[in-house]
Amino acid sequence: MWIEIIFFGIASFWVGLSGAMVPGPMLTVTISDSMKKGSKAGPLVVFGHYIAEVTIMILLVLGLGWVIKSEIVTMIIGGVGGLMLIYIGYTMAKSPVPEEIPAEGDHGETRGSIISGILSSVSNPYFYLWWATVGWAFLLKGIELAGIFGVISFLVGHWGADLSWYSLVSIFTNKGRHMLPEKRYRIIMIVCGVFLVSMGFYFIYSTVLI
Repeated sequence: MWIEIIFFGIASFWVGLSGAMVPGPMLTVTISDSMKKGSKAGPLVVFGHYIAEVTIMILLVLGLGWVIKSEIVTMIIGGVGGLMLIYIGYTMAKSPVPEEIPAEGDHGETRGSIISGILSSVSNPYFYLWWATVGWAFLLKGIELAGIFGVISFLVGHWGADLSWYSLVSIFTNKGRHMLPEKRYRIIMIVCGVFLVSMGFYFIYSTVLI
């Protein structure tokens, strides 16, 4: 049984990694926060993402999966989430160049990255679609395989993939930040902002207007 649990965790890692590597709001927020706050931003954004995922799992376990799958709820999430991404993207593009990376002990910056992780997750309608299909299937398979140990194996693999990828992105982004002149920094922030604004309009179009 333990061999099956280990292989299940490995499978969860690779499935999670394939999803984490797809460009989206969370990747853009990680790059933006890492340029402003340093390499700690990646793990903090992921921690915020974990909070959103735990909330989704609780809803699914309580039998509220129909809420996630509801067409009306999807439209509301797409509309509100799209507007939220447009606002975040606009403020990101307009953000000033920081004079220096804040100290690691700056708790205000810490809270900001965690909130960014939550917002970039809950504002994405495809986050709910993934959990209503792939995520829920893996969760049930873990329970069927080994109960609570199967669930733990799934979470370790899935969350390990998120943490590994976004930490790596954060580290390389931070290293590059120190070599960027102000003009190139502004260009990158504008590109990230425009991408989020575009994603926001796409979410509104694909979930509300169609």
